[in-house]
Parts: sequence; C-alpha cells; structure tokens
Amino acid sequence: MSIQPTSDKKENTTNTTGRGWEICALLAACIILLTPFVYRWRVQSIPTPTATETTQFAGTDACKECHQDAYKKWQGSDHDRAMAVANDDTVAGDFNNVTFTDPYNGKISRFFRENGKFMVETEGPDGKPDIFTISYTFGFYPLQQYLVPFPGGRLQCLTIAWDVEKKCWYRVPPYEVTDHTDWLHWTRGGQTWNVMCAECHSTRLQKDYDVKSESYNTSWFEINVGCEACHGPAAQHVEWAKLPVMGRPETANYALNRDTHNLPTEKQIAICAPCHSRRYQLADNTHMPGELLDLMVPALLAEDLYHADGQIKEEVYVYGSFIQSKMYRHGVRCNDCHDAHSLKTHKTNNELCTQCHQATAYDSKDHHFHEKTYKGEASKGYLCVSCHMPGQNYMGIDYRPDHSLRIPRPDLTRKIGTPNACSTSECHGDKGLEWVEESYTKWYGQSRKRHYGEAIAAGRKGAPEANSQLTAVIEDPLQPAIVRATALSLLGNYQEPQTLKILKKELNSDEPLLRHTALRLLDQPDEETALKLIAPKLYDPVKAVRLESAVKLASFPRERLREDDLQTMQQNLDEYRQAMEYNADFAPQRYNIANLERDLGNPEKAIDLYLAALRIDNQFIPAKVNLAMEYNRLGKNEDAEKLLQEVVTQEPEMYRIQYSLGLLLSEMNKYDEAALHLELAADGMPYYSRARYNYALVLLKLERWQQGAEALEKAVLQDPDVTEYFVTLTNLYFNFRMNNQARALAEKVLQLSPDNASAKELLRMMDQARGESSNSQPPSE
Repeated sequence: MSIQPTSDKKENTTNTTGRGWEICALLAACIILLTPFVYRWRVQSIPTPTATETTQFAGTDACKECHQDAYKKWQGSDHDRAMAVANDDTVAGDFNNVTFTDPYNGKISRFFRENGKFMVETEGPDGKPDIFTISYTFGFYPLQQYLVPFPGGRLQCLTIAWDVEKKCWYRVPPYEVTDHTDWLHWTRGGQTWNVMCAECHSTRLQKDYDVKSESYNTSWFEINVGCEACHGPAAQHVEWAKLPVMGRPETANYALNRDTHNLPTEKQIAICAPCHSRRYQLADNTHMPGELLDLMVPALLAEDLYHADGQIKEEVYVYGSFIQSKMYRHGVRCNDCHDAHSLKTHKTNNELCTQCHQATAYDSKDHHFHEKTYKGEASKGYLCVSCHMPGQNYMGIDYRPDHSLRIPRPDLTRKIGTPNACSTSECHGDKGLEWVEESYTKWYGQSRKRHYGEAIAAGRKGAPEANSQLTAVIEDPLQPAIVRATALSLLGNYQEPQTLKILKKELNSDEPLLRHTALRLLDQPDEETALKLIAPKLYDPVKAVRLESAVKLASFPRERLREDDLQTMQQNLDEYRQAMEYNADFAPQRYNIANLERDLGNPEKAIDLYLAALRIDNQFIPAKVNLAMEYNRLGKNEDAEKLLQEVVTQEPEMYRIQYSLGLLLSEMNKYDEAALHLELAADGMPYYSRARYNYALVLLKLERWQQGAEALEKAVLQDPDVTEYFVTLTNLYFNFRMNNQARALAEKVLQLSPDNASAKELLRMMDQARGESSNSQPPSE
C-alpha cells in the first residue's frame, strides 16, 4: 500500500462516498446504539454508597499513583514525619550510650541501644531511675521527641528532646516541674500522648478512652498526617478512580467527601483548625466536612494564652491568631501562603507578600524605613514578617510567628503593656520605648486607631470603664468573632442589667462562637430567659451551641418545659455527657460532668467527679473551687476552707476566690481572717461592688465603724441604684446620729442617679423631720 499524496488525501476527506466513509458511519451507528447500555453500565458499576462506605479510608499509598506530584511534595514534610515507629531511619537522636544532665533539677538520663531497640534510663513514675523502651518518634524539626509505652495503653512523651540543628539533647519546658507526682512530669497526665498530642499527629485517630478502667485502646488508620487527614476518607474515590474513564459514574467532587478545591476562606480554615488551634474536642475527628463547632470549641483570647491585644503568649497554634487578621477578613487562606502538601511557603522573604501587595508601595524603604544591611551585615528590619509577624520560641527552640499579621503598636505597649515588634530583643529592645515611639511617630504620624486590646485589658483588670468599652467591641460587626466573644466573656463579670441584655441579644448572633459564649455565661436563667431564649437553642444547627443550651437548662424545673423541649434537652444532655466522657481523661471535662451532676441534683456524684478531676491534675483550680462549694453546702466548712486556702496561696490574684473564701470565713465567724480576704477581693475587683459591700459588713461585725462606713460609701457611690447598700449606710449614720453625713450621701447619690427614689425619699423625710422639729421649738423670750 502506497502513501497517498497530500492532494489525494485532501480530496478523500471531502468525499461522501467510498469504503472509509462507510466504516466510519457503521462505527458511529454502533456507538449510538450502545450508548444507553454503556451509560447504564457506568451508573450501575458502583452502587449508591452507604454512610459506612463513604467514611472508609484508603491510605496515602493508594493516592500516590495518580497524584505523584502532590505525594512527592508531601514526602519529608512535617505532616509526613509527624509520628513514626522508632527505627534507624526515623530516629534523629544520639543513642550511643550518651548521658544528659537536666540543668533544672540535676537529674541524669542515659540514652542507649539494646537488642536493636532505642532505650532511655531516666526518672520513672515513682521518682526512681528506671529503664524504658522508646517505641515511636514524634515530630522531626526543629526538635524530635520520643514516646514510651506505659500500662493502660498510654504513651508518655519524654520531656528530654533532641535538638536537630545543634545535634544535642535538651530539656523541653515547662521547667517548674516539682517532682514525679506533678501533672507536668513526663510520666503524668500533662505528657500523655493519647490526650495531649495524638489527635493531630495521626490520621483518623480513635482515642477510645475507657472511663471505668481509666485506660486506652487508642488506634489510628495512618500513623502520620496523610492525604485523608485533609481530603477526608477516600476509599470510595479510589474505587471510582480505578474504573476506566468512560466507566466512571457521574459523581460530585470525584467521589470524595470533602471538596478542597477553591474553598471559601472560612471552610478551608475549618480543615486546618482542628489541629492548628487551641481548643477542646467534642469527639474524634472523622475528617468529614462540617461546621467547626460540631467538632471542637476553640479557646477565646484568654489571659493565660494571649496578650490583651490578641498577640500570642502561650502555644496557641495559629488559628486564634489568624482569624483576628485583616487578611482573614479579606479572604486570604492558608494555601495562599503555604503549599498544601509540602507546607512550605510558596516564596521566601518579601516576595511571599508581594504576591498580593504591590512591591513598589510596600517592599520599599518609603514604607518600612529600614535598610537591607546594617553595619555591613544583612538586616531583617526590612522584612515584612519582622514587623507584622513577630514570634517567639515554644518548646524551647521552635520559633513560631504570630499569624494575626498586625501593625506594630508601641503606643499600646505604653498603655496596656502588650509587646510590639519594634521593641523585641532582635530589633530595638536596647533603645527604650520612648525612642521607639518617637521614631514611629516621625515615620507614620500621630494618628492611631482605637484597638480592641484596650477594652480587653480594661476588662481583665475589672476597670469600671471597661463595661462600655467591651460593649462597643461586642456590638461592632467589623471586629473578629473571636475578639467579640472574648469581650462578651469579660463583660459577664459585670453584674449589671445591661450585661444581661447584651447576653440575651448575642444568643441570636450569626456567629456560633458568640452564641456559645453567651449561653456559657447565662447561669441560673430566669423563667423567661430559659423558655424564650435558651430553649430554642436546643435546636441550633451547631452542636456545641445545642449542648451548651441543654447544660444551662439542666437545673431548670422539668415541668415548666414543653414536652418536645424536654425530650430534645435530654438527647442533648446525653450527647454532652458523651462529649465530656470522650475527654474524661482530662481534668476540665471531668469537672464539666461534675457540674452537670450538681445541676441535676446529684451532689455526691458531683463530689466524686471533682475528686476524680483532681486525681488527674492536682493543680486544677476550678475543681478545687467547686468542690469547696459542695462541701460548704453539706456543712463541711473546714474541708471547704482548706481547698480555698490552697487556691489563694497558689494564685493570690484570683480575686473571685479571695471573695468566696472571705464569705466562707465570715460564715464560720472568723471575721478577722474574712476581712483580709474580702479587702483583697474588693480592691482586686473594683467593678464588683458586692465584694466591697460584704467587706464593709464584716468590718461592722468587727466594730470597725469608721472603716466600715468608708467601705460602704464606696459601694454606694459605685452602684447608687442598689437600695440595699444605700439603706445600710444611712441606717449606720442615723444610729450614730450622723444626720449631716446621711444628707450628704443622698445628695451625692442624686448627682450620680438623679431619679434615685431612695435618696429622694430620704431627703424628703429629713426635710419633713427638720420642719416638724423647728415648729415644735418654744418661742424665744
């Protein structure tokens, strides 16, 4: 057969007759006739999956054949090396019979090999040296930790880790571990892998904690963070992908449960947040799509975790910082900066930021006022991250930048004591704050926007003016939800009618975190609040909100609830109990179950659970406080006093506890001691006038009349509309025939509260008495 000339081939393509055309026509006809059957075969080849089938995992190895580029990027990443069986390929530390002396307690540990295993000789749970086998590595860079199996299915994390860069052993903070009985000791609850670490270092981890035996049967599908940790269970997708292209059924998202392509910011962040956040979980992470608060409750900007302006203080894992940022509000997602598989940033230095921000405007000395070199050496002052993402070391050597991407505010350092990027030790810490502020003002002018940190700082201190400041933050829809929820939690300390009004309003917020926070603060709700505002939240679309609403109704009389509400509440309480028992290896969740039992009228069960929480963590203050309250109700005041004394010795600035201890001592007729604690409480909580009032009453019991009167006047002038305060003080004045002081007090109250009925009535009675007295005088001679 000869090759046809080009001209002949062209002619044949336009010819409507001939054998070639007939063959094509026959094939087309066959395809048309077969199409319905092919389609039926495509649709029927995979039956409609059941819920169980769609939650089956396939494993990372099943993904790499089709997704080689993503797999190669993932290999060697922090996710890949999150956890591994300890062997010659995975262990980075030196186990060649080397010793390490703890610089904080002087104790010596030895790392060695025995029969191919990695071993450590160190202090054990009884405080004596013992030999342990290391089963797993944990993490890879900049440090690697090691896990040791213990009875009851526990894995304990050594607090001596390997510094990968310096190639040496070092002690991981915290350093203030007292002895082997301390919760933070490596053999105790604070270092138990199953509860403290596991859920974020493996894929489809199932903790499986048994409350009765206090033991674990923890398992995982993959030991490290694999593909399905983010993409969700993929067995159905793998089966779909194995089919011929023409045989694949039409399915949404390629038969994957979770769509990770071009997600809106909030949904993508929800994939990362279950691990990259400070939170408590309500159940095992199934890696299925859903509302974030169906799985976990993120920590607010608590004083022990964040600075008042929201900058990171303790280890909080990015989420709580990032959702404060302007970047988040404008739709920036994690993978806009980070490769989703290698986790590395797409670019380095300022080039990463100029993907979005115009280089001529921002990567310029006119913007940052810093040179790229200083005294002949490379400078970091011109880098965007130096000013906008200052960080700090955690675990001793792990540097983590703050992802709130904020503008440095030296003025807030002066006002509320928060750090600023300019004054760090790496930058201008030696110059002093005044120099920093002068330079900042010279470059950027005098104008400063009001920052929510000022309201939060005032709220933390209990300043009287914080009430209005916090309210302004809560009611500003442009503020981040986590900031508004934090402000709301602080406003709950102010026992005023306006506070209750705002809490009720936020029950209907569009933000689940605000609804949850408002519910958490509504203790002992009145009937109208319970029935009209809290009961509807039993049907909230978000799990955390539903469960919290049930808890708030637990002590409410059952007969006043509708039958449907009662049934739904019970279902939610059962679910709440399951969520708390899931984490019952952690003291706060035992404490929560104890509170529920208390509210359900089961004090003995509550006491047992508070004691169980303290067995887990003997320093867990909330359990001590509530246990003391239960002892007080049962008349065991000596036991209650002992617990509260322990708390205020440990944390003297916990003024609420100082107040509770003062009231207890007063009840026990120990008035001198009570006065000391109530004075501390009154001074430490200037917003809480009731503390000042009770302090005054104890002073009067001690017949310290002048001091008592002064304390009472402070309470009256702080809350002039509390009739009880006003009446107590005026009666005291009348008893001592101090009528002028009583009149002066009433006049001061009317200046603060012009419509105050008690003050008006007192002045009217005094004027009337004065007139009657004048009329009864005998005429002068």
